[in-house]
Amino acid sequence: MSDTPAPPVILGDEPGSFPHSVLAERHPAIIRQVREAFPYGPDVHRRLDALRESCAEGVVEALPDTAPDRDRWRDWGLDAYVGRSWFDVPWLWSESYFYRQLLEAVGYFGTGPWRGIDPFRPFKLAELDAPETDAELAALDGLGARPAGERDRALLHGSLWGNRADLGFRLSDAQAQERAAVPALVADDSDTFWSLLPAGDTARTRTLCLVADNSGRELIPDLLLAAHLLAQGRCGRVVLHVKPYPYYVSDATTADVVDALRKLTGAPGAAADHGRRLWTAMAEGTLTIRAHPFSAAPLPCTAMPADLRAEFAQAALTVVKGDLNYRRLVGDSRWPPTTPFADVTAYFPGPVAALRTLKSDVITGLDAGTEAALVAAEGLRWRTGGTHALIQVRE
Repeated sequence: MSDTPAPPVILGDEPGSFPHSVLAERHPAIIRQVREAFPYGPDVHRRLDALRESCAEGVVEALPDTAPDRDRWRDWGLDAYVGRSWFDVPWLWSESYFYRQLLEAVGYFGTGPWRGIDPFRPFKLAELDAPETDAELAALDGLGARPAGERDRALLHGSLWGNRADLGFRLSDAQAQERAAVPALVADDSDTFWSLLPAGDTARTRTLCLVADNSGRELIPDLLLAAHLLAQGRCGRVVLHVKPYPYYVSDATTADVVDALRKLTGAPGAAADHGRRLWTAMAEGTLTIRAHPFSAAPLPCTAMPADLRAEFAQAALTVVKGDLNYRRLVGDSRWPPTTPFADVTAYFPGPVAALRTLKSDVITGLDAGTEAALVAAEGLRWRTGGTHALIQVRE
């Protein structure tokens, strides 16, 4: 990481802070939404009620001995946090473990009839089928006639702005839908991004890793960006990294990729053409899906295992999408905002780009003038309100 020691990791123990509100307000709201979304039986209802009470007043509990990933979570620090308040352990860890315990409560990993049923699927499908999604897909009809540079910018920004389609964020922020659709960029390394992916003959051997964040209206523009990069000869292969199981309400899984591709192929106009090309790319292996267990780890990317490190080292560029992945990329600490992005990502095994809408306190890579202007205009709200975004690249 940076030569400057990282500040302490963020906890959720400060009343009135954004992390505290996530643990105290967002998580109970998500439990209520999940409980109402399915006709679960009384056993599941009891477990969900117990989890809600635990989040508010209880402590972290161990996974049952029968949990298939119990040893993995022990490697990820579970033993150190069992018996402690959810608010007194690292926020990144407690958030991640909440979703793992939610899956436990609904029987996702069990042997009963709810095994493998995504508790967030109704919310994901509702967003995918929303009129706003259809309107965005219709806009593709006019994009093909635009100059190449405009298409590049439109599809890169489409992937970036799509990060506002975050169901977990919207569940705790009723005003999120009413804000401007395009947040202001607080950092923009777009030129460097494109310089790392030049078109040409050598691009056919070039791999791009795209670490996805949310499903639905965000995943579709991510897929469209991947299709564009392949079609323009900027890379020969895209590896799409998704979560191995449902996570953070709307985080993308393999099933969500399939749903997004079906949405594209079933749409009218240019969207269907893009969908068919992506479907073919998967059949040919130029677009592949990776669901590494570490993608749902409650740890920063400095702790990534050797096989994942080797994969990213071989990529021409790894694109990291979204707020949670940004927190994992730079470390979930309140860095001074002017801490250089290149310093805190120096450990990463290859070139890396972050596309992110700001929804948490973590931020690096701002110039002093930008930070001062944001604070003067908005106080600290700009960090968490989803009204600003960034494109940051470390070569």
